[in-house]
Amino acid sequence: MTPSATATPDAAPPPATAPASPVSGKARRPGDRIFLGLSRGSGIALLVIMAAIAAFLTYRSVLAISGDHANFFTTLDWNATGTEPRFGIAVLAFGTVVSALIAMVIAVPVAVGIALFISHYAPRRLASPLGYVIDLLAAVPSIIYGLWGALFLVPHLGGLYGWLDDYLGWTGVFSYGGGAARSLFTVGILLAIMILPIVTSVSREVFLQAPRMHEEAALALGATRWEVIRMSVLPFGRSGIISASMLGLGRALGETMAVATVLSPSFLIGKSLLDPGGGTFAQNIAAKFSEADTFGQDALIASGLVLFVITLLVNGAARLIIARRKEYS
Repeated sequence: MTPSATATPDAAPPPATAPASPVSGKARRPGDRIFLGLSRGSGIALLVIMAAIAAFLTYRSVLAISGDHANFFTTLDWNATGTEPRFGIAVLAFGTVVSALIAMVIAVPVAVGIALFISHYAPRRLASPLGYVIDLLAAVPSIIYGLWGALFLVPHLGGLYGWLDDYLGWTGVFSYGGGAARSLFTVGILLAIMILPIVTSVSREVFLQAPRMHEEAALALGATRWEVIRMSVLPFGRSGIISASMLGLGRALGETMAVATVLSPSFLIGKSLLDPGGGTFAQNIAAKFSEADTFGQDALIASGLVLFVITLLVNGAARLIIARRKEYS
């Protein structure tokens, strides 16, 4: 008798269970729970510190600008002592924003060009030492930049100011009447040099992360080196350039010692960027905080609150721009 041709089918294998995600909201092992708690606690601590700083600045600011100081945002003077104090941030806000914008206009294109040269044009033997030099520039103390600006830039910018007056003086923005070159434009040039290493270093690292296959494909299709950078590298690094620029802008807005060394304090808004005088929030606080009484310190803290809000708004706008770029990319 032949054995039956029919055979019992094998038992179906049990359904495979998906492996647990190594990164999940619930930590199972003790080490994961500890790390999750430390990470969450660090984030909460940062928010608490920021809220505490904002609350302190707001409390001390209300003590200074309440009552008869409703024109705090428009007054051009700063005299927070005496029986009838009169002070305002109009000049400080103008000087801070204008000097930072000048620095950004000068520094960002140069920094992006240096970053592209290091990442895509320079030979390796030159790119590495040049990158080290750029990184070292970021470690130079602010007072060193300030001394260099006061002893070198100020005496030697008269010729540049005269050239700008000859060719662009008709605009009114670059009219120059002579005198020492202690102006917001000089401060902007100095700040541009100071933020150049930060923007360059971050942009360089972003450009180095550009997909190599995209660049090779563009070269294989006959694109030039500049076309590869314009169509592949720059679009990929756009959000990184914005982030690097915001880091540089944050330093430019809050720089103190270098600005105080170069700029002659004056509570006058000049008609030209080359007019001497002006002031910034950080410079005014550093110059007058030690000699101010309690009310004067509250007034200076109120100006610091304005700088705090400006910085938050700038960084928030940058985050929105980056998020929108990612949505459309």
